[in-house]
Amino acid sequence: MPKRILIADDEPNIVISLEFLMQRNGYEVMTAPDGEQTLRLLREFKPDLILLDIMLPLRNGFEVCQHIRENAEWKHTKVIMLTAKGREVEVAKGLALGADLYITKPFATKDLLASVRQLLGA
Repeated sequence: MPKRILIADDEPNIVISLEFLMQRNGYEVMTAPDGEQTLRLLREFKPDLILLDIMLPLRNGFEVCQHIRENAEWKHTKVIMLTAKGREVEVAKGLALGADLYITKPFATKDLLASVRQLLGA
C-alpha cells in the first residue's frame, strides 16, 4: 500500500507540481487549499505525511501543525512545513510546534523528495 501525502497549499502552481512529483514517485496524494480542509482530510484521508504551507486561508499552517501535534491520533503523521516564510523566528516557531522539517521556498525538488523518503522510511 503506497504511503499517503497530503499537500496543504493555496498556490495552484505549487500544488500541481508537488502533486505530480509525489504521484510520480509512488505516493497517494490529496490536496487541501486551506487549513480547515487540511484538518478535515487528516481525519478522512489519514496521511502519513503533510506538506504544509504556513500562509493558508481559514487556519494558517502554524495552527494546523499545533492541532496535529495536540491530537494523539495523528502522533505518527510527519509534517514538513514548506513555505516562503524563512525568517529564523518562523523556522523556530514551526519546529517548536512540532514540524519534523522546515523547508523554505524556493526549494530543490530532489532535496524535498529525499526528505520525504527519509521521514517515511522509504
